[in-house]
Amino acid sequence: MATTNGDQDSVIVPLLSVQRTTPNSTSQVAIVGSKVCPIESLDYEIFENELFKQDWRGSGKVQVFQYIFMKWLLCFLIGVIVSLIGFCNNLAVENLAGTKFVVTSNMMLESRYGMAFFVFATSNFVLTLFAAIITAFISPTAAGSGIPEVKAYLNGVDAPGIFSLRTLVVKIIGSISAVSSSLLVGKAGPMVHTGACVASLLGQGGSRKYKLTCKWLRFFKNDRDRRDLVTCGAAAGIAAAFRAPVGGVLFALEEMATWWRGALLWRAFFTTAIVAIVLRAFIDICLSGKCGLFGTGGLIMFDVYSANISYHVEDLPPVLALGLIGGILGSFYNFLLDKVLRVYNLINEKGIAYKIFLACLISIFTSCLLFGLPWIASCRPCPADAAEACPTIGRSGNYKKFQCPPGQYNDLASLIFNTNDDAIRNLFSKDTNAEFQHSSMLIFFVTCFFLSIFSYGVVAPAGLFVPVIVTGASYGRFVGMLVGPHSNLNHGLYAVLGAASLLGGSMRMTVSLCVIILELTNNLLLLPLIMLVLFVSKTVADAFNGNIYDLIMKAKGFPYLEGHAEPYMRQLTVSDVVTGPLQLFHGIEKVSNIVHVLRTTKHNGFPVLDEPPLSESPVLFGIILRAHLITLLKKKAFFFPTPDRTGMDALKQFSASDFAKRGSGNGDKIEDIELNEEEMDMLIDLHPFTNASPYTVVETMSLAKARILFRELGLRHLLVIPKISSGLIIC
Repeated sequence: MATTNGDQDSVIVPLLSVQRTTPNSTSQVAIVGSKVCPIESLDYEIFENELFKQDWRGSGKVQVFQYIFMKWLLCFLIGVIVSLIGFCNNLAVENLAGTKFVVTSNMMLESRYGMAFFVFATSNFVLTLFAAIITAFISPTAAGSGIPEVKAYLNGVDAPGIFSLRTLVVKIIGSISAVSSSLLVGKAGPMVHTGACVASLLGQGGSRKYKLTCKWLRFFKNDRDRRDLVTCGAAAGIAAAFRAPVGGVLFALEEMATWWRGALLWRAFFTTAIVAIVLRAFIDICLSGKCGLFGTGGLIMFDVYSANISYHVEDLPPVLALGLIGGILGSFYNFLLDKVLRVYNLINEKGIAYKIFLACLISIFTSCLLFGLPWIASCRPCPADAAEACPTIGRSGNYKKFQCPPGQYNDLASLIFNTNDDAIRNLFSKDTNAEFQHSSMLIFFVTCFFLSIFSYGVVAPAGLFVPVIVTGASYGRFVGMLVGPHSNLNHGLYAVLGAASLLGGSMRMTVSLCVIILELTNNLLLLPLIMLVLFVSKTVADAFNGNIYDLIMKAKGFPYLEGHAEPYMRQLTVSDVVTGPLQLFHGIEKVSNIVHVLRTTKHNGFPVLDEPPLSESPVLFGIILRAHLITLLKKKAFFFPTPDRTGMDALKQFSASDFAKRGSGNGDKIEDIELNEEEMDMLIDLHPFTNASPYTVVETMSLAKARILFRELGLRHLLVIPKISSGLIIC
């Protein structure tokens, strides 16, 4: 910030030193403004300089048609590609994990228990090791679910490498390997990140490096259109993971996107509709038995409540208790996961070897636990009216034989020796009230609760959605077993409500979770109960801590800007939190000054000031971006030796595409610019390249109001001007 009242030297004097003796360090805005963050922000604002205006005025009906057509075409491609990835992901997981379980079960049938454990543990170890190695060495940004990274990006944070092609490949392969390794991790989070990567890569506007350029793609070389595509990609990821197209749109709206509008809603809905159609086509192929152990399902579609559901007022108390306890458990889950991730971070900081060793250690522990726990459970006789073969041999099902004699099954093994999808299907099944024992269900719930926490932080793609659903379903089923004959609801319905309560308690979403669960269970009659459970669990959990993705973003150090202003911000003005010294340029600036400022600062934008003789008094002309200045220096096409030579036609030497943003991580750097002494002494007219209509606020505006404006408009720069007309203040 600077102020001037006719004195030429006072242009660089910060107002902060005049009005305040010390900066306000309690404000998030003040902290971000005073300490340069290594993570870049995104420029969602349209930069209206002369080149942009000329390009906009020259756009005819053909260019407008191209732009609109390409938007819809890219949404269509995102839907098709993400649905293909989602289907192949499920196909690979079901066949890899299914083969492992079949081989292990066959050895158990032959009473070769030691060899069965060796095969089971070795398979898990190799799959985990492979996922950890490719993640640690090729793309560390592919670790975790990816939802916090995508959410931060849509908030305006450009973390390096999160949407690269390398990250996409590792995310897909690593997720398949990690989920197949019996680690209690999910594929929904990685699918969201995968969808966002696909959308970002399609929206790069081509690639000059690989000669993949097209004038039709030039429209998307900006952060605003890429943000819209990434939002559609995130929605497509959820739709592909759960076959929940409407839930995917609402998830992107409620949890992911900071900025939303009607046209984006329509395009996101179109994208998820394409996902649903393509997945439906592939499922029809699997109905003919051409998908191996994948069978006819595997896409988490639990059509288990096609019959009418009856519930009465006396059923509400246990449902309310389910939501209340789910909220407490969800907040406790978030608390433990946050602590575990911080411990893992200390270990992972020691090097790649420690990351891989930690992943392998968790894999060995998980294999021992999963193979050993079913031995605790007692065998149960097969029900006479079982809807499927009992015991289940050679495939997934509700009745696993494990070590039991013929005609009996192990209920705990039926949950553990299955993929997560099949375990959820078993828990959600109706008319199976007598299938599980109280002790088995309690053991499974505790195991899932803690294993999902310890498995998430390993260096591999891992989601939280499915593990939380498994844990919540087991908790809900256990409550249903305790309530027993005192309720009209069957145990499978309690499992659905338990999953909803733990999801609401940990992730704090309501509308999107409600619709996703309804699309999973394929029954609208569950709507009132699910709404009630989600409302109670979220309300209770909010009293303890934040949602799980916000906690992970905070642990990762993303400067996420919340949607609400803190109460104390109402007592502060924008002039209370700005810091100096100010770096600015004049309308006609010396090349050496520009180079010096760019090399000594990391600022992304600089105010452009006009002073006499260009104006009667100091006037704020606008703001110019760092990338645009580097482009001017690199081209060396707009230099002139004396201030008298103004009015050069920049529109003939440059086009808007010269200043379009490149793909992630491909921007030029000031260190790469080489200039001789003669060029350093020349001048540049910055007026044609400056945004002459930047967003500005007066210095007396409350910090809360400015913060809301900054976030809602998706800004990266906000200029502060004086309330009085006798001087100039810019920030």
